[in-house]
Amino acid sequence: MARIVVIEDDPAIGGRLAETLHALGHDAEWCRDGATALARAAREPVELMLVDLGLPDMDGFELCRRLRERAPDAVLVVLTARTDEMDVIQALESGADDYLTKPFRLAELQARLAAHLRRAAPGKDGAAARIRVGSLLVDRASRRCFTPTGEVELRPREFDLLARLAASPGEAISREELMSQVWDENWFGPTKTLDVHVAALRRKLGDRLPITTLRHFGYRLEPPNQGTGGG
Repeated sequence: MARIVVIEDDPAIGGRLAETLHALGHDAEWCRDGATALARAAREPVELMLVDLGLPDMDGFELCRRLRERAPDAVLVVLTARTDEMDVIQALESGADDYLTKPFRLAELQARLAAHLRRAAPGKDGAAARIRVGSLLVDRASRRCFTPTGEVELRPREFDLLARLAASPGEAISREELMSQVWDENWFGPTKTLDVHVAALRRKLGDRLPITTLRHFGYRLEPPNQGTGGG
């Protein structure tokens, strides 16, 4: 069971989602505006939030940014009727982990939520607790990342992505494998979220460990003293 907050001003959608999530065994709460959602996020931890971008009292992108500050470990999934790619990218860059365009099928939503909640659960894969690549230390046990200048603040999925790349420095990893291992093996739908998370890691890591784009394939984390190549 997970604590889930539905942030949606349309009763036909918000009420139905809350009822569906309750029926699935989750502790679901419905908030009709951004202010109520922010207050709820500050009150106690939440595992997952479903965020409508078209709220009456607040810009949806700003709400995502503020929710990310108040609930850094929560999974944020945007529900939006906007289909423009730039809106989707802006939502992801504002702190969302995923997005689903309206109208959507409840079966797809359930599969997405289950995937995110599985990935958010404590790891049991027996992988090395600490990964060191050059001057970068990725501590899987504490879910923290360090460089000689201090800790690098990462969002939950950014950390998972970095840990996967750092576990195989210099290795070419396909988009499909990254989506499967960082998001979920049963993931389906668009993979733009992967590109946005890679872009965030590049901004935060700078030139400490370059991430090379392998066109039409995937990505590679370059180990120290090795050319970046690619494009």
